[in-house]
Amino acid sequence: MDNNLLIINAHIVTPVGSGARKGKEMNELLNIPCGTVEVTDGIITYAGPNRKGKLPEGYKVLNAENQILLPGFVDSHTHLVFGGYRPEEFIWRMRGDSYMSIMERGGGIVNTMKATREASFHELKEKAEKYIHAMSRMGVTTVEGKSGYGLDKETELKQLKVMAAINRNPNRKVEIASTFLGAHALPPEYKDREERYIDFLIDEMLPYIRENNLAENCDVFCEKGVFTVEQSRRLLSAAKEMGYGIKIHADEIVSFGGTELAAELHALSADHLLHVSDEGIRRMAENNVVATLLPLTAFTLREPYARGREMIDAGCAVALATDLNPGSCFSGSIPLTFALACIYMHFSVEEAITALTLNGAAAINRAESIGSIEVGKKGDFALLGSDTYSMLPYYTGMNSVQCTIKEGRILEN
Repeated sequence: MDNNLLIINAHIVTPVGSGARKGKEMNELLNIPCGTVEVTDGIITYAGPNRKGKLPEGYKVLNAENQILLPGFVDSHTHLVFGGYRPEEFIWRMRGDSYMSIMERGGGIVNTMKATREASFHELKEKAEKYIHAMSRMGVTTVEGKSGYGLDKETELKQLKVMAAINRNPNRKVEIASTFLGAHALPPEYKDREERYIDFLIDEMLPYIRENNLAENCDVFCEKGVFTVEQSRRLLSAAKEMGYGIKIHADEIVSFGGTELAAELHALSADHLLHVSDEGIRRMAENNVVATLLPLTAFTLREPYARGREMIDAGCAVALATDLNPGSCFSGSIPLTFALACIYMHFSVEEAITALTLNGAAAINRAESIGSIEVGKKGDFALLGSDTYSMLPYYTGMNSVQCTIKEGRILEN
């Protein structure tokens, strides 16, 4: 079968477990210098030292001698379905305009909202598939995709249906965990009626999306000038009661209390965290909230990086993701994410690997099925063209992945 695979002679490197690794645990990786991984019907059925004797029949064999085999990377925060582009805003920011000032004059999310509403389903799908192909070449096997560029029923559903259509392809290169982010900004038609818009999301959007299985998670942009802590609490509490996993854009622009709210509600993750408080860090660690950090966004916005080193030292589980989006971070570069995390955020290479595999999986509630090389999990791998995983940040901004394997299928790179 196409997804029966034997990988032999590989240097297997992986975190282990079915949940996020916290604090010092993030530095602990299982190393098997000369190992075999057996994938049967897309699921790992053996992972350990090379076995003696004749190889079993019915499997494609991949000899990975002198190469590092990692779990497939999990990019746990992206906005990969959108219309249009915003290069002019990038130039404005280079000239010194702030992200919020651009939003206040009709740019930012509302700019992309207009383009996404105008784009057809086919246009959005074709564009998203191009990003997915690029992600796959960098070792990504699972990605979180958010809606949030429609801000009306028709377009939010269109975005989610694009992701569902991509997932239905049995030969998909990357699986999408879909997140409903209707509370990404206030649409113009609800100007000065924030509470009514939250009512609309709770009463109309959340039930319909849940009934039609269009999103696993619900997210909100909890930020000064966007949605308040109380509005975010109301939306996420309702989503949680309906069975959604909950996530939150927190403390990106100013310290606003979003991280503390994520801890209060036991969210899957709190994301961005450029201005998180010490109390927020402590509460994330206590309440097992994954801190999802997005160094590419800080890089492109010329903002200080999130305090990832302090979060790990405080016992947090930290994930890394790209935040691919058309505005604040038009990049999905896994290689640059590794480099920035290690060089500027003071992660060890081992911590960065854990953050982009098992902890990324935990941030989208999938750590039981992906994120590590263990029996019973999906056969998702990134095979490096190197015998050292230190190549990931050292080959700065360049792709070290020789091939990506999705559920036992070797993908063209």
